[in-house]
Formats: sequence, C-alpha cells, structure tokens
Amino acid sequence: MLLLDSASLYFRAFYGVPDSFKAPDGTVVNALRGLLDFVSTLVDQHRPDAVVACWDDDWRPQWRVDLLPSYKTHRVAQAGEDGLGEASSDGAGGTGAAEESPELLTPQVPLIAEALGILAIPVVGREGAEADDVIGSLAQAWDGPVDIVTGDRDLFQLVDDDAGVRVLYTARGVSSADVVDAAWIRAKYGVEPQQYADFATMRGDTSDGIPGVPGIGEKTAALLLDAYGDLDGILTAAHDPDSAVKPRVRASLVENEELVGVMRQVVRVRDDVCGTDVVRALAPLAPEQRDALEAFGTTWGLGGVVERLTAALSR
Repeated sequence: MLLLDSASLYFRAFYGVPDSFKAPDGTVVNALRGLLDFVSTLVDQHRPDAVVACWDDDWRPQWRVDLLPSYKTHRVAQAGEDGLGEASSDGAGGTGAAEESPELLTPQVPLIAEALGILAIPVVGREGAEADDVIGSLAQAWDGPVDIVTGDRDLFQLVDDDAGVRVLYTARGVSSADVVDAAWIRAKYGVEPQQYADFATMRGDTSDGIPGVPGIGEKTAALLLDAYGDLDGILTAAHDPDSAVKPRVRASLVENEELVGVMRQVVRVRDDVCGTDVVRALAPLAPEQRDALEAFGTTWGLGGVVERLTAALSR
C-alpha cells in the first residue's frame, strides 16, 4: 500500500511546477497537475495494491495545542487570510485556525481531492487528527508492506523493517525519493527507527514549533539514546548523580522534564484514528471513470496528465 502525505506532496508540486500552468478559465493548476503526475509516477514505479491519500482534516489538533501551545503557531494564517485544506478552509478543526498558505494554492486543494475521487483513490482524514495520524494508523493496521510518501521527517518513526514499512522521502523529488529503512536512519542519525520519536523530541523542530531540549542537538540526542535506550532511560540517568550524563545536559533534562514529557506526546504519531475499511484496491479505470477524468482534464487544462494517469493505472 502507498500512503500519500497529501499536503506534503501538493505543497511540493505547487513550488516545483511553474504557475504558468493554467486552466482555460485562468485558474492556476500547477499543484493539481504536479500532484497527479506524482501519483502516476508512484503507481508506475511501485505497482501498489492500494493507494490512500491521507488528509489533514485538522492540521493543528486542539489536543496537541493544549499540550504545547507553540505547536505550529508560526504557521497560523493572519485574520482574513484564506485557509488550506478540508478542515481549515471553513474554520473548522480543533483550533479553528487556518494554516497560512499561498493564495494560488488554496483553490487547487478541493480540485486535487475531486481528481483523486475520480481515480477511486480514497481521500482519508479524521476529525482531530493530522494526516500523519491517519498514516500511522493505516501503516499499523495494514497486513502487508507499506510505503509512506512524504517530505516530513516526523514519519521516520513509523519505519519498521520487520513489518515492511518504509518511507519514500521526497526531499530530492518524488521520482528520486530516498528509500528510508532502518539502515538509512541509522546511517543518517545514529538511532533506530523506534528511537526516532524520542530523538526528534530532544532535537526539536522549529518548523512545527517544537523547541526541543535546550543544549541537546542531534549528536547529543543520538549518543544519549545509544547509551540509555529511550527517553525514560535518559531521564532516569539524568536523575542519577552517578550516571555518565554530562552536568550541563543533566541539568537541562531535569529542568525541562515536564516539557520533555509534553513534547514526546505531541511528536508521537497516533495509530488509532482509522482502520483498513477505508482502503480500496487500485484498479484500471472503468469506462465511466475514463470519461469523468477526460472531462475533468479538459475543464482544468491538464493536457497529457490524463493520459499518463490512465496508462499507469492500466498497468
């Protein structure tokens, strides 16, 4: 199964495809074209049994904000700006706050969802949950290999060689994505996949408003996890005056212990928001789907994208 981190991909498409691509009515459709090209490329390369487009029904869930008020604060749109995505576009969702987004991207998001619907690719979100949580839940529940397509490092915590869960990391592009498995994570960060959430908690992530533990960067976090296994072991060692934890690191961990616990909950991806009942088998387009896709492509000026999608699904 391919799990698409939809927002990650349509943002990449928006910034990677020129905004000179427009529909006959003048609407910019670069993100729409790019996202659909990504889907055809991924289906062609990986021949999955199923594809799910995982959606941010709530890009900034209230329960995460309650735990950590700084969570994604800098990405909240100013009053009067348009939101982005299914939850934020109408002000719904846990925080009632819209995510700041490019003006030309916002109108394309519902078109992306409509196109995926024509292809019978489920668009799955859940109230009070981010796409990451939908991905975590489906990766846990699916009985078989899973590839998660994302540009978000947070999802590295889901990598599991035994269960066949990998991340196709799109930092260098979808067609040349890094295949992230346990060996890749070890080589890059010096930690195991099951340690990655604790690693990210200590390191922090400014893009999500997660401060991390003062004085602890990636190298120190990796060394601590190598020595003590996980955050529980690290905090126990920090309280033990006979442990080998360095004084400045010890002091920072002890002084920020409550914050560490909160960040750990925010960083960890949920695995309980949905099950595999939302998954459909990927199949060649039926005649009525072909007609609907061709009409959609004509309306929005998609050109050869329609042919590439049809060909990829037929194989």
